[in-house]
Amino acid sequence: MKKIAICAALAASTASAALAGGYAAPVVEAEPVVVEQKASSSSGWVVPALLLVVVAAAIASNDSSSSTPTSTAP
Repeated sequence: MKKIAICAALAASTASAALAGGYAAPVVEAEPVVVEQKASSSSGWVVPALLLVVVAAAIASNDSSSSTPTSTAP
């Protein structure tokens, strides 16, 4: 009977020590959210304008003459 009482007392003493202080939920602080903004609202037209200039230059440099040379009689 003494062994059971000693085991019960030992179990009760360790259980109370394990729960001493209770449970406290960890505090988590939220990090600030950074929203990036565009550099400029007029930067959206640069790429299409350059593409238009390249296409216009390609059309202007295109040789529209036929591949057969025309000869002039002397």
